Amino acid sequence: MRTLGLLHPGQMGASVGACARESGHRVLVALDGRTVATRSRAADVGLEDVGGLAELAKESELILAVCPPSAARELLEAVLAEGFEGIYVDANAISPATARELAHRCEGKARFVDGGIIGPPAHTPGTTRLHLSGAAAPDAAALFVAGPLDARVVSDEVGAASALKMVFAAWTKGSTALLAAIHAVAVGEGVEQALRAEWEILAPDVALRLDRGVPSVAAKALRFEGEMREIAATFEAAGLPGGFHEAAAEVYRRLADFQDVPEPPPLAAIAAALRRGEE
Repeated sequence: MRTLGLLHPGQMGASVGACARESGHRVLVALDGRTVATRSRAADVGLEDVGGLAELAKESELILAVCPPSAARELLEAVLAEGFEGIYVDANAISPATARELAHRCEGKARFVDGGIIGPPAHTPGTTRLHLSGAAAPDAAALFVAGPLDARVVSDEVGAASALKMVFAAWTKGSTALLAAIHAVAVGEGVEQALRAEWEILAPDVALRLDRGVPSVAAKALRFEGEMREIAATFEAAGLPGGFHEAAAEVYRRLADFQDVPEPPPLAAIAAALRRGEE
């Protein structure tokens, strides 16, 4: 049994923690100042609250961070400030360059592992993969030998796991943002039904993705804005235009009011929110 510190137990993080628990490990969380919902979620899967970050850093052999990309640097700095010297796994949606920057910050202190999660919260086998890269990646992967999360070492080079996450999400979440924007234009121009008729003839799966996928991601839009900007930076670092995903970031920014709504919003409300963003 090893001791894993988890930052932070949102829906994805709590599922990852549950998988480590299922593999026989102790999983700690620091819930001082967190919401009742977060506390309940952590308790439901057997995560152990140690109060604050200082205690978590002191007791943990490994720390795994699952947070919005905009918080990745700040969170690592806070952990290092507590004197943590174990393995730090950054499983946030960050660019390869950002991952390498964080790894450099850990030199002489903690051992850094680059991670990227692809798939929904890990509740069902075969749906969710935690890709890991860096010299200590096998140590992190060993935490998940049981449970539905599939942990895979993709490289011993930091940046590889983040690169895989970026190019995968560039299509899935980037194309969903494009589809939401296309629908908003069609509604504004009064050609939505004509567009759907063309899709039924030439690409029937597109209308299905619009009806199911766009409302689903709208409730997560606030988290996806930063991820799109990290993807844009990834493309630019590779000598490719980043404008596609900067625009996707703006689409998700305009949908931020739908964050964590209890039910997916209707397409009409999504189109209206996107068009209001122009004002």
